[in-house]
Amino acid sequence: GTSRQIPQTIIIGVRKGGTRALLEMLDIHPNIVVAATEVHFFDWDENYMKGIDWYRSLMPFSYGNQITIEKTPGYFTSPQAPERIHDMNSSIKLLLILRDPTERVISDYTQVYYNRVESHKPVQLFEDIVIKNGALNTKYKAIQRSLYDVHMENWLKHFSLDQIHIVDGNTLIKDPLPELQKVERFLNLPSRIMSSNFYFNQTKGFYCIRSDGRERCLHESKGRPHPLVNNTVLEQLYSYFREHNAKFYRMVNHSFDWH
Repeated sequence: GTSRQIPQTIIIGVRKGGTRALLEMLDIHPNIVVAATEVHFFDWDENYMKGIDWYRSLMPFSYGNQITIEKTPGYFTSPQAPERIHDMNSSIKLLLILRDPTERVISDYTQVYYNRVESHKPVQLFEDIVIKNGALNTKYKAIQRSLYDVHMENWLKHFSLDQIHIVDGNTLIKDPLPELQKVERFLNLPSRIMSSNFYFNQTKGFYCIRSDGRERCLHESKGRPHPLVNNTVLEQLYSYFREHNAKFYRMVNHSFDWH
């Protein structure tokens, strides 16, 4: 009695915002099934051209009472994704998980840094990428991805605000349950995720998941230590994002505890 369904909910981003943690934690819910990998259907032209049946073929089997969720963090910053998702299902519910934009930039850099180290490629210091000729390098892709107001404007051209639920990534890591309960309500699901589904792993420094008698933590690539960043550079980043953050708060009628 199962079939593959086109997702009724998509986690659209943001990269390094906690999308994997959110997906894994929602997977606890008996009425949710999740796609195993990032699909990149709506942001990569070569995948989008394969069509909706190809997209559906990558989804897990589900029962009629279950919601299928996929997550691709690249959707949020993709110029084409909002319109393409709207064309597929104009009443879809979207989940967007965000964190402090400066932290997100550093986390973005950290992921690329470790990937380059593991591939034996040369690496640069964070400060040498972020500062060019004494000024902030605002063309740096990681900084561009943290301009939440710019990207949100594109989504709000196609979706109403009540179709997009924003998860606070900073809070999800420190205290997962309240954020997940808000998601349950947004998706009109019965409350099934409980505090007993989580335990704090002292070694890793974040919450791990306990469900179906099993315990699991996120991949070791998650929660890697960030480099210590020069305070002057941090202040330049905080200052640059301040106006963008204020504009974003006005757009979504909600404030976050960001620098």
